Amino acid sequence: MSELRVASRYAKSLLDLAEEQGTLEQVKDDMDLFNKTLTESRDLRLLLRNPIVKHDKKLAILRAVFGGKVSNLTEKFFTIVTQKNRESALEFIGAEFLTQYNSLRGVQLAEVTTAMPLTPALRTELESLVRQQTGLQQVTLTEKVDASLIGGFVLRVGDRLLDDSVSFRLRKLRTEFLKNPYQSQL
Repeated sequence: MSELRVASRYAKSLLDLAEEQGTLEQVKDDMDLFNKTLTESRDLRLLLRNPIVKHDKKLAILRAVFGGKVSNLTEKFFTIVTQKNRESALEFIGAEFLTQYNSLRGVQLAEVTTAMPLTPALRTELESLVRQQTGLQQVTLTEKVDASLIGGFVLRVGDRLLDDSVSFRLRKLRTEFLKNPYQSQL
């Protein structure tokens, strides 16, 4: 079974159990911490994928890193995943859990990249655009600044991308000029 399918099933199980026990928000915070830690620690990601390291050693490391920082449910979840020899799927489970949580709560994640930081008015306008496109009322907008865009913005919502940057338009214009059959006469 693929890692993504395994991750989806484990994430759904954790989400359902946390919701049933009334600890969904705490588990969501735990998964935020887990994903942030995995993003920042390449060594931890490699350790979890390493088939040579024994499962009990991986569990001991997870407990050392997250013990006291996560809920009992999350700690027990880590134990079950490692007992089932699925710790290599943990990084996918963390990301999938957050995706399923956002879907359950009706939250749409969006990422906008601009040449300069957004003004509050423009941020509100972009959030409104995302709401209009997705039909969801709650939008979490992540902002990035990339001066190479020159101007405009690049908006990513799920698997959709809207590139309305000056650099994109210049590239497009350059391509059109290269296609022009009369270019050789100039």
